[in-house]
Amino acid sequence: MLKYIVKRIVEMIPILIVVSILTFLFIHLIPGDPARLVAGKDATLEEVENVRKSLGLDKPIIMQYFSYMKNLVSGELGTSLTTGLPVIDMFKTRFMPSIYLTFLSMFWATILGLLIGIFSAINKNKWPDYLGMVTAVSGISLPGFWLGLILIQIFSVTFGILPTGGLNGFSSYILPSITLGAGIMSMIARFTRSSMLETMQSDYIRTGRAKGLKERTVIVQHALRNSLISVVTVAGLQFGFLLGGSVVVETVFSFPGMGRLLIDSISFRDYPVIQSALLLFAFEFILVNLIVDILYTKLNPKIQLQS
Repeated sequence: MLKYIVKRIVEMIPILIVVSILTFLFIHLIPGDPARLVAGKDATLEEVENVRKSLGLDKPIIMQYFSYMKNLVSGELGTSLTTGLPVIDMFKTRFMPSIYLTFLSMFWATILGLLIGIFSAINKNKWPDYLGMVTAVSGISLPGFWLGLILIQIFSVTFGILPTGGLNGFSSYILPSITLGAGIMSMIARFTRSSMLETMQSDYIRTGRAKGLKERTVIVQHALRNSLISVVTVAGLQFGFLLGGSVVVETVFSFPGMGRLLIDSISFRDYPVIQSALLLFAFEFILVNLIVDILYTKLNPKIQLQS
């Protein structure tokens, strides 16, 4: 297990290097001049050039990239072009709110998705099944920004029981987490139902029932356990997407997380923040995939990780 984990960590390095190159090239294709934005719209050309030199933007792109990577290896993420603050300090205030939001969204989405999927599979072609699948399809079909605005209108504007946005205690996480987790809940519900139906047709399920095992034992200890492998795959991938995919939700709710920081940084052409944020999202996604692979062996000991 340890050899496999070390191998996967080593394999992360070339992937992250490729991501850093693509990210660096991408952000330099964004229209606009960050030096002009920093200097101000009334700045003269000479002032803009002085700012460009001070930021190192007058150097060739390849030199800028190697300078960034050199600082990155030494633990320096650079300084924001717009705020003048170290990027790592900006991440410290934004990272944990996004992590809390992601875990809360994933927590309720996984539990509710599993429950809907299990009850739908048990009651195939009955009203609980139809109700569960209608809920699942609705969660996938509704755009995040639209769902967020509807929730704000109902719970914030009409009833006034939850804040419209910002971050002021646990209540500020509720509406964003519902918006962010709705699609994940729907996907988990559909995959759980599909996997459960397939598993319940297996010979060992019929054997368990023939031996007189309680239906609850057959469903929970046998059918659900073996169905969880495919569900964990979906949940793991979606969790990785959630870590970097909360941009729309955080924008709708003015939530001070990493997604909102990324959008603001793109607007101001803040190269150091954009580069570091995208690289962090890529690292999180790869790390989640590694955790999912390890979970496979816990759910099914027959699966062996190749070191």
